[in-house]
Amino acid sequence: MTTAPPHGLTWRLHGKRPEDISVTADEAHVPAALEESTGRGVRVCVVDSGVEDDHPAVGPVNGSWAVRKDEAGIRVEETEAGDVCGHGTACASIIRRVAPDCEVYSVRVLGERFSGTGDVLLEGLRWAVRQGFDVINLSLSTTRTRFAQELRAVTDEAYFNRTVIVASAHNAQVESFPWRFASVISVGSHGEDDTGLHLYNPQPPVEFFAPGQNVEVGWLGGTTIRSTGNSFATPFISGLCARVLSTSPRMTPFQLKSALYASAANVR
Repeated sequence: MTTAPPHGLTWRLHGKRPEDISVTADEAHVPAALEESTGRGVRVCVVDSGVEDDHPAVGPVNGSWAVRKDEAGIRVEETEAGDVCGHGTACASIIRRVAPDCEVYSVRVLGERFSGTGDVLLEGLRWAVRQGFDVINLSLSTTRTRFAQELRAVTDEAYFNRTVIVASAHNAQVESFPWRFASVISVGSHGEDDTGLHLYNPQPPVEFFAPGQNVEVGWLGGTTIRSTGNSFATPFISGLCARVLSTSPRMTPFQLKSALYASAANVR
């Protein structure tokens, strides 16, 4: 049974403008990297359906793995770069657009027709965290509460080891994980025309809104489509994180959140 969320919580920005959620904040440091950096030297891992190598909107994939599940158990194996349904390539194309010089890696946890299970997601995310990637883009979640405790442990492990997990809120107002955890950077979409705009949400648990409505994204076979959802707002924030880390590599996830907060268009 699905439990309704508490009144007032916002999964995406709908029916409001940036000025409707204006936030007054004390002065905070905003790295010049948000304006100047291209993400060079930052390793971004897309945990998703795979990423199509050399897609015109993505470029080269620096490494690719897949989570396998069979009678012998669950394990991560190196594999040729490729995407089984397009979702991972879409996310990677947005990361590349925002941070064109970052390194893109892929861990496939989804199958064809966007199928997946919580245990495969958990294994893929845990493996990616332990490889020490700088940023992990997770435009996925699970509603299965039995995985919540282990996912929380994995996201805490990432947080304390300076791997930033940028996680998509569910498109529906349901509880899912791990975006609900404070140790990740959680993202929903806004519908503003400004494709470079990100906003802070004064009513978390979703912390930031980014472009996610009718976004042009890379798709299978070197093509592009337009699509909508929190999934496509999330890699925008991942790209911003890569740009900051490119010139401030010692920043912690906590500091990155502060930089995103201070640079949000609605924070004065």
